[in-house]
Amino acid sequence: MGVSWPPAVLYLLLLYTSPTILAKTIAPDAFSQPKSSALDNVNLYIGTTGTEPNKAGGMIPSVAPPFGMTRWVAQTQVSYVSATPYNASWVLEGGKEYNDKIHGLVGTRQPAIWMGESGSIAVIPGVVYEEELDRGQFDFEGGIRTDFESRGLRVISRNDAQAMDYGREEVVTPSYYSVLLDDGFDGRVFCEMSATSRVGHLKFTYSNPTSQPKGRKRPYILIEAARPSIITSTPTNVTYPPGYIKFSQPVSPPPSSQSQLFEVCGYSTERQDSIITPVSGQAAASQFKGYFCARFNFPSFPSPLSSIPHDHGVIQNGTVYPGKQEASGPILSAYVFLPESQDAMDVRVGTSFISIEQARANLDSEVSDVAAAQSNELQTKPGNTLESTARRVRTEWAELLDRIEIKVGGEDDEEVEVMKQVFWTGVVHSLQYPSEQHEANRYWSGYDNKVHEGQSYTGYSIWDTYRAIWALQILLVPERIPGMVRSMLQDYQQSGWLPMWKNIVETNIMVGTHADSLIAEAVLKNVSGLTTQEDRDLAWEAVWKDCDVPPAGDWEREYGDREEFVDYEVRAGLSSVYNVPGKGWVADDVHSESASRTLDYAYDDFAAYTLAKLFNKSKNILVYLYVRAMNVPFNLFNNQTGFMEARNQDGSWAGEDKGWTEGDKWAYSFDVVHNVPELIARRGGRVNFVKSLEEHFEGGHNDHTNEPSHHIPYLYALSGAAFKAQERVREIARENYGNTADGLTGNEDCGQMSAWYIFSAMGFYPVNPVSGEYIVGSPFFEFIRLKLPDPSSSLSSSSTTKTISLTIKAPGARTKPYVKSLTINGVQLTEPVIKHEQLMAAGGEVEVVFEMSETVEEWGNDRDVLAALGVFGTGEWARDEL
Repeated sequence: MGVSWPPAVLYLLLLYTSPTILAKTIAPDAFSQPKSSALDNVNLYIGTTGTEPNKAGGMIPSVAPPFGMTRWVAQTQVSYVSATPYNASWVLEGGKEYNDKIHGLVGTRQPAIWMGESGSIAVIPGVVYEEELDRGQFDFEGGIRTDFESRGLRVISRNDAQAMDYGREEVVTPSYYSVLLDDGFDGRVFCEMSATSRVGHLKFTYSNPTSQPKGRKRPYILIEAARPSIITSTPTNVTYPPGYIKFSQPVSPPPSSQSQLFEVCGYSTERQDSIITPVSGQAAASQFKGYFCARFNFPSFPSPLSSIPHDHGVIQNGTVYPGKQEASGPILSAYVFLPESQDAMDVRVGTSFISIEQARANLDSEVSDVAAAQSNELQTKPGNTLESTARRVRTEWAELLDRIEIKVGGEDDEEVEVMKQVFWTGVVHSLQYPSEQHEANRYWSGYDNKVHEGQSYTGYSIWDTYRAIWALQILLVPERIPGMVRSMLQDYQQSGWLPMWKNIVETNIMVGTHADSLIAEAVLKNVSGLTTQEDRDLAWEAVWKDCDVPPAGDWEREYGDREEFVDYEVRAGLSSVYNVPGKGWVADDVHSESASRTLDYAYDDFAAYTLAKLFNKSKNILVYLYVRAMNVPFNLFNNQTGFMEARNQDGSWAGEDKGWTEGDKWAYSFDVVHNVPELIARRGGRVNFVKSLEEHFEGGHNDHTNEPSHHIPYLYALSGAAFKAQERVREIARENYGNTADGLTGNEDCGQMSAWYIFSAMGFYPVNPVSGEYIVGSPFFEFIRLKLPDPSSSLSSSSTTKTISLTIKAPGARTKPYVKSLTINGVQLTEPVIKHEQLMAAGGEVEVVFEMSETVEEWGNDRDVLAALGVFGTGEWARDEL
């Protein structure tokens, strides 16, 4: 039987014979609707590999809508903590032959490279040869391959490693993915997919399914419900979580007009972060199941033309059970052969955290049924083809990305292309997490094992995201913020605490209670959705508990990174010497990461103080929080060394290299974002402070791969050296962001790396998120326009959503790094600080204009600082060599 390739395959085959074309981050035309130049500049290869887990973006080229519950991605490697399902390691030196296979298409909920998977579902194509031995008995050469290594199919590649797709016959976009595979014999498998929030829509087209001397080629699909699961980041720590599978089995074949489509449903119990669930929540969280319901485009009874007795079955622990309808246990998969009349298979996989029935309902509501196939072509109902699914998902992305318009400026060269791809890919990365945990306005909570009404989100990497991604989401998608705030408060109601790093449930990852910052910033910027006094009381209760109540057994636990068998970590050390008069720090000889905890708790106190002011709390609460927030950080400042340093409970210094979280004394000695004036004073005033910044950068101590360094270049602007901030942010952008697979030097961490770039490209950054201020740097582009939903209308019940047009102009910014003047709606700014309310001004039209210069200008700079750096010249502003 021959095969008629669909247009998407012909698109790939054309490129296969045209190596000069730099494809394929743009899909074929049928999958590129609606048109969006922004989406066409998204390159999801960015950040998909690195020399080691900490030096990689940790991203995957997945398909899903913004904030999608289940993301679908081709699998190149086994996923676990420190390894994502897809790693483009073939681009690295010596990696050409590594990861050149696809081992299936997987629905993943791994939110970041250093977090675990939860209930993944893999769909794997394959081919066997059918040979009849005796009447009714068949042997399959090679067998159905279930283990990870043997099931991998090689990606068809061109000899064009410099192309954007690295020579692979692969298309990666946020709404459509395809790859052409060698089936292991003499044919090809063309895999395509798109995905709504809760439904993966997959299609497999097989070539050359003709008779061979050794038998007939029989394409199949394997659905993996339970896999060997690696716990922690050690590959030898393997566990075997059970799963469940059940085929649909109608009593008798229904009339053809009412054909019931073939269906296999089940669940996975895998949750790789289960070992770090707080102990008081483990009983409820252990009931987690990742449900699925996979529906095929053919009826659920054997074809009368089938030459084998069972076209489907179960494989468990390597043993094949033909025709078996139901099974449970570890290492469990289902297989389905294509009907002999078909060479293509359309599979839609509904997912759920609630039940199989809800997974089926999600499938019906998001990608409803296609009709049973009557010929080689898929006979589908209007609007339910893979093309229509991809179009709906692309439309969701286009609606958000088209809120932004950019013009880089200068010559349209390779550098411009890189900047556009980094920017637009960053926007997509910034709108993926937290991910939806709700379904049809209901959600399963792992905190009490109950189904509740409302919206819920998971994947809160708050230690990372409170810095800038939350502020960016407040700007770009304010309509999402109330649901996310409500989700955090629901977590508090059901667990007793606000989340720190929620991956289905709390994981105790990182330090600090930065949900306090998220809530305070949302309230400050009028997007929290806390419209009733009851809402506000609940928010304050949750934040105040973070400030005032220590974890259980506070003196008894170190709370090391990923420590097992402990309860909610929250502010570990709060009851030791943090609140002792005359002291005020987390003791290093009691708790891990003590210095970072001390500084983070102080910032969170300031966030709570900000919220208390907004909620008109009593003076004694305001004074208590303010004094603690402003004074505690400097209990760690060692006047003899000029650096922050951890302290023991008796007050002795613990050592400059102790007590830090993903940073060191260099980064954390600049980490008092809520009291920069005092920080400058402790370093000896503006001149000495700027010199210390110079020592930090020139000495190679700035590590942009980790978040504690992200705000540091902007401190120049707060200390009278705005020109240095303007230089440093561009330097950091050039060195840490590119449009290659290893184009992110550090973990994306749910969008924080990209949020830094996007804000910096606009010309400002939220150094202290709960201040409502942005510190000015140097815009990268000559023109940016954001058409933003007005929070006052987007959060209301009105059907009319007003917009705010925020236009940022910086003529010549491509080649002119320095700011000469800055105006907002014609009003001159004399200091390098922009207030949030200035960007959200009444009237809906805001214009920010940077006057750029090729040389250092007076604006934002202190003459004493400039003179000390050898930059200030009499009568003019020109950069001199030191």
